[in-house]
Amino acid sequence: MKPIFIICFLSLAVVAAEDQKDVELLFHMGNSRFTAKFFSEVAKINPDRSFVISPYSVMTPLAQLSIAARENTREQLWQAIGITTDEAVKLAFSHANTKVNSIKGVTLKTVSKIYLALNYDVFKDFGATTWETFGAAAQNIDFEKNEQAANEINTWVEQNTNNRIKNLVSPDSLGQDTRALLVNAIYFKGSWETQFDKTLTRERDFHINKAETKKVDMMHRRGNYKYTESAVLKSQIIEIPYKGDETSLVVVLPRDIEGIKEVQEVLKDSTVLDNALNDLRTQEVDLSLPTFKIETTTDLKDILRKMNVTEIFDPHVARLDYLIRVKGNMYISSAVQKAFIEVNEEGAEAAASNVFNIVVDSLTIGPKYHPVFNADRPFYFVLKMNSEPLFSGVMYAK
Repeated sequence: MKPIFIICFLSLAVVAAEDQKDVELLFHMGNSRFTAKFFSEVAKINPDRSFVISPYSVMTPLAQLSIAARENTREQLWQAIGITTDEAVKLAFSHANTKVNSIKGVTLKTVSKIYLALNYDVFKDFGATTWETFGAAAQNIDFEKNEQAANEINTWVEQNTNNRIKNLVSPDSLGQDTRALLVNAIYFKGSWETQFDKTLTRERDFHINKAETKKVDMMHRRGNYKYTESAVLKSQIIEIPYKGDETSLVVVLPRDIEGIKEVQEVLKDSTVLDNALNDLRTQEVDLSLPTFKIETTTDLKDILRKMNVTEIFDPHVARLDYLIRVKGNMYISSAVQKAFIEVNEEGAEAAASNVFNIVVDSLTIGPKYHPVFNADRPFYFVLKMNSEPLFSGVMYAK
């Protein structure tokens, strides 16, 4: 057995196509379903604590692998991302780069690269379609010089995530048997359309549950925001825009101190949040929101297998036939995501990364008052670009 390590740092895609509305709807539905399922599984293993994930960006390495996959392995990947032909995948993710690169007002960067062992190459068809689709480049590297190789790759990742993702690739994971590392990176930084006044930030109690509180720095601002109340979610919902008005932070705040678990259960239905966001209306709101910073490591292999993405992890049935030219059966031995988000008076910063190790085996608001949105209890958040979620998670203040 000779291992092939494919390292995938998070990438992000949004769709625009010749038949733009149809393709965008197809992609949005797939992304929403994937996000809902992914979030639900991660929430189960993070009870009563904060976490951040980027289900959206996990779709990119899955889409890349689907192009290289065959038979039922490919069918499982297609089912997961909600796009069921190679041509549709290429079209969707090709236009993704265009959409991301044209975003206004914020820093949103996605890059992709495949590192190949010396004297190895990708299959021609896979390389031609995948690297054009995902805007990637190929580079040969000497994995036997593992310290030097790891340093070069980690430096590339750090440079493309503003030093938020560090030391992801260990020199011990590289060597003479390493064949390839597939690397994608995403980085977001945005300032609020209207920033919070730091002089109004005060230390306040955050109710982790009915019995436990923690002091947090609570920002405050009265201003015009898109706002609604959802009977289905039993929550208030607010959308806070970043500059350029194409990205925003949505916060779903349960009415009850311990209502977040019910919100998580309801969000298993991917249409619920979309329907609630359609009810948002601009009005003046008294907003109080804590500053927060969350870092989370998630075992993607565990989560994806629970989502019925199983074959890529099975050496006996995986069919990743057209990735690189190598003898033997390739499969993913492990997959990990690291994600980061920080929200403060100025705006938000977020980054994330995945590591895939692949081996080869031989409510209505009345007009007479200002709604008060006081996020002093656990809440759900999603950082989105237009209608597409980029990062999501739960804030527990611990």
